[in-house]
Amino acid sequence: MNQVELAQIIGACRKGDTKAFRTLVRDYQEMVFSVSLKMLCDEDEAKDAVQETLLRVWRSIGNYSSEKAKFATWIYAIATRVCLDRMKHRRRRVAFPEEERLLRQLIDNDEERHLENREWASVVRVLSSHLGRKQQIVFTLSMLEGLDNEEIGRITGLTAEKIKSNLYVARQKIKKQLKLLGYGKE
Repeated sequence: MNQVELAQIIGACRKGDTKAFRTLVRDYQEMVFSVSLKMLCDEDEAKDAVQETLLRVWRSIGNYSSEKAKFATWIYAIATRVCLDRMKHRRRRVAFPEEERLLRQLIDNDEERHLENREWASVVRVLSSHLGRKQQIVFTLSMLEGLDNEEIGRITGLTAEKIKSNLYVARQKIKKQLKLLGYGKE
Protein backbone atom coordinates (compact mmCIF):
# COMPACT_ATOMS: atom_id res chain seq x y z
CA MET A 1 0.00 0.00 0.00
CA ASN A 2 1.39 3.43 -0.89
CA GLN A 3 1.60 6.42 1.45
CA VAL A 4 -1.54 8.10 0.09
CA GLU A 5 -3.63 4.95 0.61
CA LEU A 6 -2.13 4.49 4.07
CA ALA A 7 -3.00 8.09 5.01
CA GLN A 8 -6.59 7.54 3.82
CA ILE A 9 -6.91 4.31 5.80
CA ILE A 10 -5.47 5.94 8.93
CA GLY A 11 -7.91 8.83 8.49
CA ALA A 12 -10.81 6.39 8.24
CA CYS A 13 -9.60 4.54 11.34
CA ARG A 14 -9.52 7.83 13.25
CA LYS A 15 -13.23 8.19 12.42
CA GLY A 16 -13.94 4.73 13.85
CA ASP A 17 -14.05 2.77 10.57
CA THR A 18 -13.45 -0.84 11.64
CA LYS A 19 -13.25 -2.05 8.03
CA ALA A 20 -10.31 0.29 7.43
CA PHE A 21 -8.70 -0.97 10.62
CA ARG A 22 -9.06 -4.57 9.40
CA THR A 23 -7.00 -3.50 6.37
CA LEU A 24 -4.24 -2.25 8.69
CA VAL A 25 -4.43 -5.46 10.71
CA ARG A 26 -4.10 -7.53 7.54
CA ASP A 27 -1.05 -5.54 6.40
CA TYR A 28 0.81 -5.27 9.74
CA GLN A 29 -0.24 -8.28 11.82
CA GLU A 30 2.53 -10.53 10.50
CA MET A 31 5.20 -7.91 11.18
CA VAL A 32 3.93 -7.44 14.76
CA PHE A 33 3.85 -11.21 15.30
CA SER A 34 7.39 -11.58 13.99
CA VAL A 35 8.90 -9.01 16.34
CA SER A 36 6.78 -10.27 19.27
CA LEU A 37 7.86 -13.86 18.76
CA LYS A 38 11.51 -12.87 18.50
CA MET A 39 11.31 -10.87 21.70
CA LEU A 40 9.13 -13.20 23.77
CA CYS A 41 10.25 -16.59 22.38
CA ASP A 42 6.82 -18.06 22.99
CA GLU A 43 4.24 -18.41 20.23
CA ASP A 44 1.16 -18.17 22.46
CA GLU A 45 2.51 -15.16 24.30
CA ALA A 46 3.47 -13.56 20.97
CA LYS A 47 -0.10 -14.04 19.71
CA ASP A 48 -1.40 -12.35 22.85
CA ALA A 49 1.10 -9.53 22.35
CA VAL A 50 -0.15 -9.06 18.77
CA GLN A 51 -3.73 -8.68 20.02
CA GLU A 52 -2.66 -6.23 22.71
CA THR A 53 -0.53 -4.26 20.23
CA LEU A 54 -3.35 -3.98 17.71
CA LEU A 55 -5.75 -2.91 20.43
CA ARG A 56 -3.32 -0.18 21.49
CA VAL A 57 -2.93 0.88 17.84
CA TRP A 58 -6.73 1.17 17.50
CA ARG A 59 -7.02 3.18 20.72
CA SER A 60 -4.15 5.54 19.96
CA ILE A 61 -4.27 5.91 16.17
CA GLY A 62 -5.41 9.50 16.69
CA ASN A 63 -1.99 10.22 18.22
CA TYR A 64 -0.03 8.96 15.19
CA SER A 65 1.84 11.64 13.26
CA SER A 66 3.45 10.82 9.92
CA GLU A 67 5.79 13.76 10.49
CA LYS A 68 7.36 12.06 13.52
CA ALA A 69 7.74 8.48 12.24
CA LYS A 70 6.77 6.05 9.53
CA PHE A 71 3.63 4.10 10.40
CA ALA A 72 5.55 0.81 10.55
CA THR A 73 8.06 2.36 12.96
CA TRP A 74 5.21 3.62 15.15
CA ILE A 75 3.69 0.13 15.26
CA TYR A 76 7.11 -1.41 16.00
CA ALA A 77 7.42 0.98 18.94
CA ILE A 78 4.04 -0.05 20.31
CA ALA A 79 4.80 -3.76 19.83
CA THR A 80 8.16 -3.33 21.55
CA ARG A 81 6.53 -1.62 24.55
CA VAL A 82 3.89 -4.36 24.76
CA CYS A 83 6.59 -7.03 24.74
CA LEU A 84 8.60 -5.14 27.36
CA ASP A 85 5.53 -4.92 29.57
CA ARG A 86 4.99 -8.66 29.20
CA MET A 87 8.64 -9.36 29.99
CA LYS A 88 8.45 -7.22 33.13
CA HIS A 89 5.44 -9.16 34.38
CA ARG A 90 7.01 -12.55 34.07
CA ARG A 91 10.09 -13.86 35.76
CA ARG A 92 13.36 -13.36 34.05
CA ARG A 93 13.82 -16.43 31.92
CA VAL A 94 16.61 -18.81 32.80
CA ALA A 95 18.03 -21.55 30.64
CA PHE A 96 15.76 -24.56 30.76
CA PRO A 97 17.20 -28.05 30.28
CA GLU A 98 14.90 -28.63 27.29
CA GLU A 99 16.20 -25.51 25.52
CA GLU A 100 19.78 -26.51 26.22
CA ARG A 101 19.12 -30.03 24.92
CA LEU A 102 17.59 -28.62 21.74
CA LEU A 103 20.52 -26.26 21.18
CA ARG A 104 23.06 -29.05 21.71
CA GLN A 105 21.13 -31.34 19.37
CA LEU A 106 20.99 -28.67 16.67
CA ILE A 107 24.69 -27.94 17.00
CA ASP A 108 25.82 -31.59 17.32
CA ASN A 109 23.81 -32.69 14.29
CA ASP A 110 25.50 -30.20 12.00
CA GLU A 111 28.99 -29.40 13.24
CA GLU A 112 30.51 -29.92 9.80
CA ARG A 113 28.26 -27.42 8.05
CA HIS A 114 26.44 -24.26 8.96
CA LEU A 115 23.05 -24.79 10.55
CA GLU A 116 20.12 -24.37 8.20
CA ASN A 117 18.75 -20.83 8.35
CA ARG A 118 15.58 -21.75 10.21
CA GLU A 119 17.46 -23.79 12.83
CA TRP A 120 20.07 -21.06 13.17
CA ALA A 121 17.33 -18.49 13.72
CA SER A 122 15.89 -20.69 16.48
CA VAL A 123 19.26 -20.94 18.19
CA VAL A 124 19.82 -17.20 17.99
CA ARG A 125 16.28 -16.48 19.18
CA VAL A 126 16.71 -18.71 22.22
CA LEU A 127 20.10 -17.19 23.04
CA SER A 128 18.82 -13.65 22.56
CA SER A 129 16.00 -14.32 25.02
CA HIS A 130 18.63 -14.44 27.77
CA LEU A 131 20.07 -10.99 27.04
CA GLY A 132 19.27 -7.92 29.09
CA ARG A 133 16.09 -6.16 27.95
CA LYS A 134 17.74 -3.29 26.05
CA GLN A 135 20.27 -5.62 24.44
CA GLN A 136 17.53 -8.03 23.41
CA ILE A 137 15.39 -5.30 21.90
CA VAL A 138 18.27 -3.73 19.98
CA PHE A 139 19.55 -7.14 18.83
CA THR A 140 16.08 -8.27 17.73
CA LEU A 141 15.26 -5.08 15.86
CA SER A 142 18.68 -4.87 14.19
CA MET A 143 19.80 -8.41 13.52
CA LEU A 144 16.49 -10.28 13.27
CA GLU A 145 14.16 -7.57 11.91
CA GLY A 146 16.77 -5.72 9.81
CA LEU A 147 15.96 -2.21 11.02
CA ASP A 148 18.58 0.52 10.84
CA ASN A 149 19.85 2.42 13.88
CA GLU A 150 17.74 5.49 13.09
CA GLU A 151 14.50 3.47 13.18
CA ILE A 152 15.65 1.59 16.28
CA GLY A 153 16.30 4.95 17.94
CA ARG A 154 12.80 6.17 17.12
CA ILE A 155 11.30 2.96 18.50
CA THR A 156 13.37 2.70 21.67
CA GLY A 157 14.34 6.30 22.37
CA LEU A 158 18.01 5.23 22.58
CA THR A 159 20.83 7.27 21.08
CA ALA A 160 22.87 5.87 18.19
CA GLU A 161 25.78 5.38 20.60
CA LYS A 162 23.63 3.39 23.06
CA ILE A 163 22.24 1.29 20.21
CA LYS A 164 25.72 0.43 18.95
CA SER A 165 26.91 -0.34 22.48
CA ASN A 166 23.95 -2.60 23.28
CA LEU A 167 24.26 -4.36 19.94
CA TYR A 168 27.99 -4.96 20.48
CA VAL A 169 27.43 -6.40 23.97
CA ALA A 170 24.56 -8.57 22.72
CA ARG A 171 26.68 -10.00 19.90
CA GLN A 172 29.55 -10.73 22.29
CA LYS A 173 27.25 -12.52 24.74
CA ILE A 174 25.69 -14.63 21.99
CA LYS A 175 29.13 -15.54 20.60
CA LYS A 176 30.23 -16.57 24.09
CA GLN A 177 27.14 -18.76 24.57
CA LEU A 178 27.69 -20.40 21.17
CA LYS A 179 31.26 -21.26 22.20
CA LEU A 180 30.06 -22.65 25.54
CA LEU A 181 27.62 -24.86 23.64
CA GLY A 182 30.46 -26.18 21.52
CA TYR A 183 29.82 -24.23 18.34
CA GLY A 184 32.77 -22.51 16.75
CA LYS A 185 36.49 -22.90 17.17
CA GLU A 186 38.62 -21.02 19.67
